[in-house]
Amino acid sequence: MTLLTQCFCLTGVFSFVTIEIRKHLPGEAMEPFLSFPNQLYRGDAGWTPPLKTEIRKSLSPKHNPFFKHADVMFFTAWSGDRMVGRCSAQVCHEHLKKHDDRTGFFGCFDVVDSKEVATALLDAAKEWVASKGMTRLRGPFSLGVNEEIGVMIEGFDAPSMMLTPYHRPYLSGLLHSAGFEKVKEIISWRYQCGNLPARAQKAYDLTVKLPEVRIRRINKSRLDEEMAVVRSVFNDAWRDNWGYVPWTDAEFAKAVEEFRFILDPRLALIAEIDGEPVGIAICIPNLNEVIRDFDGRLGPVNLLKLLWRIKVRSPNSAKLPLMGMRKAVQKKRRYAGLATAMCVGISHGLDEMGIDWVELGWTLEDNHPVNAVITRMGAIPFKRHRIVEAAITG
Repeated sequence: MTLLTQCFCLTGVFSFVTIEIRKHLPGEAMEPFLSFPNQLYRGDAGWTPPLKTEIRKSLSPKHNPFFKHADVMFFTAWSGDRMVGRCSAQVCHEHLKKHDDRTGFFGCFDVVDSKEVATALLDAAKEWVASKGMTRLRGPFSLGVNEEIGVMIEGFDAPSMMLTPYHRPYLSGLLHSAGFEKVKEIISWRYQCGNLPARAQKAYDLTVKLPEVRIRRINKSRLDEEMAVVRSVFNDAWRDNWGYVPWTDAEFAKAVEEFRFILDPRLALIAEIDGEPVGIAICIPNLNEVIRDFDGRLGPVNLLKLLWRIKVRSPNSAKLPLMGMRKAVQKKRRYAGLATAMCVGISHGLDEMGIDWVELGWTLEDNHPVNAVITRMGAIPFKRHRIVEAAITG
């Protein structure tokens, strides 16, 4: 427990108070930590309260396999009996195995508009990862790179989307005022269904005419096998990307179970060349649209609503979180249109389901080949998130 006497602003009023930083071990009772974002962001246009049961699982060593290869600590900040911020700190051993850069991470970073509160939480995270031998702190990652990452810097009033973190505009400024600097930015893109550019359709037509090429829908009756293909292609396609960490066996098994309920074969494609899988594109309905009025609760009535809205009515929006082509195929001119063709295939599925728009991403701001494919589809930048880091000194 850390005590800091500071002057900071709550609801526009400055006062001298004591900021208390509390530590919380993973697996402990963490109700204030879990509920704080909904208290902070309630009523914001871009915010949808996540299902409490799912958030509780994502932060539990019993349910989230990330904890099997990472050390994690949680922190909360208090002013008297009022919680004013939260933060996680984590050391991911899979990241260190691949990158060997002595970098720790922070995430779950939500605070009131106070430089002192933000700095106190981040200092606690720095101190904790430094005790594990780290010399740099990067984030926000909640919790790993394959989950929600970045602090929002554009798109605050845009519709809420699953797997895309939401923050208020002041939060990035608090990070920079605490000594953190930009290391990367990631982009989420909006594609309006029904506006498929002619050049994209042409790329699709030319690609599917190649005799060795087949773009097919995932067979949901063999989902375990099909998702193993998705994992193999994804790990090959992304292995050189900045910050990439491969899925572990346990993380992959968890993803399969999560996809089993919401995956629709019309939005899940595998590309093959001579029968060998070389590309994937996975799009899923936007659960945030479905649960927006649940206030985070999933009782029997809301569960029935969830099933009906997903299986019968279908949401108006979707998210494309996974796409990739094997490295060997990326370098072959003959298959230059294959990535675009897969996007067009997803677009056809979206039209079949009556979905209005889709969020694609995220993509790195400097991943020009991938961003060119997305632009070719007529998608436009929609949201932007920043990843920051700071050296740990002293």
